[in-house]
Amino acid sequence: MTDWTAGYVSEIGYTFGYYAELNPLRLTLPLLCAGIVPPRVETACELGYGQGMSVNIHAAASTQRWWATDFNPSQAGFAQELANASGASARLFDESFAEFCARSDLPDFDFIGLHGIWSWISDENRALIVDFVRRKLKVGGVLYISYNTQPGWAAMVPMRELLLAHGEALAAKGLGIVSRIDAALEFAEKLFATLPAYMAANPQVPERIKKMKEQNRHYLAHEYFNRDWHPMSFAKMAEWLAPAKMSYAASAHYLDHVDAINLSEEQQNLLKEIPDPNFRQFVRDFMGNVQFRRDYWVKGARSPNIFERNDALRAQRLILITPSEDVEFKVSGSRGEATLNESIYRPILELLADFKPRSLREIEQALAPKGIVFAQVLQAMLILLGKGNVAIVQDEQSAGRVKKTCDRLNLHLMHKSRASNDYAYLASPVTGGGVLVNRFEQLFLLAREHGRKMPNEWAYYAWEHLQALGQRLMKEGKALETTEENLAELTRQAKAFADKKLPVLRALQLA
Repeated sequence: MTDWTAGYVSEIGYTFGYYAELNPLRLTLPLLCAGIVPPRVETACELGYGQGMSVNIHAAASTQRWWATDFNPSQAGFAQELANASGASARLFDESFAEFCARSDLPDFDFIGLHGIWSWISDENRALIVDFVRRKLKVGGVLYISYNTQPGWAAMVPMRELLLAHGEALAAKGLGIVSRIDAALEFAEKLFATLPAYMAANPQVPERIKKMKEQNRHYLAHEYFNRDWHPMSFAKMAEWLAPAKMSYAASAHYLDHVDAINLSEEQQNLLKEIPDPNFRQFVRDFMGNVQFRRDYWVKGARSPNIFERNDALRAQRLILITPSEDVEFKVSGSRGEATLNESIYRPILELLADFKPRSLREIEQALAPKGIVFAQVLQAMLILLGKGNVAIVQDEQSAGRVKKTCDRLNLHLMHKSRASNDYAYLASPVTGGGVLVNRFEQLFLLAREHGRKMPNEWAYYAWEHLQALGQRLMKEGKALETTEENLAELTRQAKAFADKKLPVLRALQLA
């Protein structure tokens, strides 16, 4: 009998996460910063979409036509439910990579994305994906791929093998994946208690096991307990993608574009001495001990001239998605935490505080009297984007076209959130992507949909749903037992929502 799972964990569903890097709208700025002409994305594909939150949000919030597959029929069923609810043009399949990549009805794509999948599949499936990219990605098209990488994972490789081997050797027959994970982690801590030489040589591993014990078991199952688990160096990734004629373009993680927070001056100087771009990236990973990469690769990269690049950069539109007073003047990079220059960032935040989209050109012109130049504006935007305080904005015509599909998807997700904490993102027609909106905030939005106007009414609406499920709020690690305590806490949260989050959601056309 054929194992349709190909060694991938299937007895427990993947988390309902949203991954912003899969939004094609985000690729223009990093590619322009790298001196590469970005494509106009009209057709897009996601391979291995999990529960389908990202692909459905992007299909609902953009004018792009999406195709995607995931081998797990349960996950595909949920993803198709969301697609049906939104009415967006997403064609979602429950096929293996071999089946999907062989389809004759697929278009050529401007964008193909994979989040994490590469690390957890066999070489056979990797070869299928590379051939698919070779055949189906258009010239000038972009591949987004994220993966566990070396050297950051080097110390954890043998420990991951031990965790997996424990389940195969010592777990009771028929024990579920969650119980096997818990037992393996408990065994690892018993091993550390014996002070093995491995622990002395790799002191960061016990701390990582400790953090794993606090993480979602659905995430751990898919991250560590698949048959295939292959952290791969950048150099090896470049070898894999060479037959598809792909060349490295840029990091999809905006903070990676700011050398000052990631590299010392000596490290920057050494990298400048390396003429080969692939070897330069390989060396850079050693400098930051990188364990996860988020990269854009291009088929047939071209460079714009200086005028084209500058005009395209200045045309990029952005919007503040965090109240300006809540933005911390700190950022974390590979070198640790850095303090932001308030004389640059405060005027920018004050300008954007009305939550209106502005182009980089408009920001540059408004701040020129304060002596702030374009290079400073660009770096500040990369940092604020990387911190999640600012988002890229799509054109108004596209936003208007997708408003209804976003509304339908969001209403469906909000109704599901009445009974679950799983669905923490909604689709914005302004950003063309997902926005973090937790369960209680979604219930407050639903209350407004039902005519409840005041925060205390939103709180009571949320409490009605929690009470029907026998649920209680937690505060400072303790459950709130009485109705009065729960309503008081919900009312406090509702008032904070009205003051802080609601203006943002209105600007993003979510309220």
